[in-house]
Amino acid sequence: MNQHTTKPSVYYPPGGILMWIIIYLELITFGGVLIAMVLFSKDEPDVFHQSRLLLNTSFGTINTLFLLVSGFFMALTVSALKAQNIQKSKLYLKLTMLGGLLFLGLKTVEYMGKIDVGLTMDYNTFFSFYWMLTLFHVIHVLVGLVILASVLRTMIKKPETLILEDVEASATFWHMCDLIWLLLFPLIYLVF
Repeated sequence: MNQHTTKPSVYYPPGGILMWIIIYLELITFGGVLIAMVLFSKDEPDVFHQSRLLLNTSFGTINTLFLLVSGFFMALTVSALKAQNIQKSKLYLKLTMLGGLLFLGLKTVEYMGKIDVGLTMDYNTFFSFYWMLTLFHVIHVLVGLVILASVLRTMIKKPETLILEDVEASATFWHMCDLIWLLLFPLIYLVF
């Protein structure tokens, strides 16, 4: 494994400064839409409340656990890699990806249930926000899984070319997906 000797600093956070710019932009984007959702809910409080009751809070809770456990294994992946334990790092990365796949699987079941009963994006304002926010998050999880698959492929096929900063960048992106879900879940599934 290629382990650069760059010392940690505020000028080079884990994942690199570009990754953190992307994260801040994503958080601002999601935050702006969440604020808009709250403002729209003031105009239609009954619609938002009744619509939220149509969501499966158990699915949302289980998906939160999937992502939190997945994020934990991502942190272990980086930690094992720093300790030069590529075998443990591979195992933890596979468990990270499994958590992401389980999230997507359960989200698909949830989406199919909504579509089957007609709770699509044009059903009402609440579901417009629900679909927009959760689908945008799902896209991020898919991109994250592609990034993690690329890292895993390198770990398996050419571990000597693996660069720690690249793994840290992928971990940073994955943790952003966790953070965004931690903002979405309570607001969409619990508040209204």
